[in-house]
Amino acid sequence: MVTHRLTLIGKPGCHLCDDARDVITRVIAELSPRMVVELVEKSILDDEELHTKHWDEIPVVLINDRVHTIWRVDPARLKAALLEESL
Repeated sequence: MVTHRLTLIGKPGCHLCDDARDVITRVIAELSPRMVVELVEKSILDDEELHTKHWDEIPVVLINDRVHTIWRVDPARLKAALLEESL
C-alpha cells in the first residue's frame, strides 16, 4: 500500500489553516483505504526556520516534502496530486 506524508504548515488561530485542515481531512477520508496519508502539522510559531521561510504564505501544504500549495487548498487538485504520486 502506498503511503504519503502531507505536511500542513500554519499557526494556531489562522482561519485559512483551519480551512486547509478541513479540506485535507476530507480528501484523506475519500482516498482511504486504498491509500495511506499521514498528516503532520507544523507551526511557524514553533520553528524559526519555518517562520522565516513561510510566515507570509501560510497555510502551506507539502506532499512528501515538496510544496503542493499555499493559502487555499483545492480538494480536487490535492486528490489528483496524491493519486499521481501513487503511480
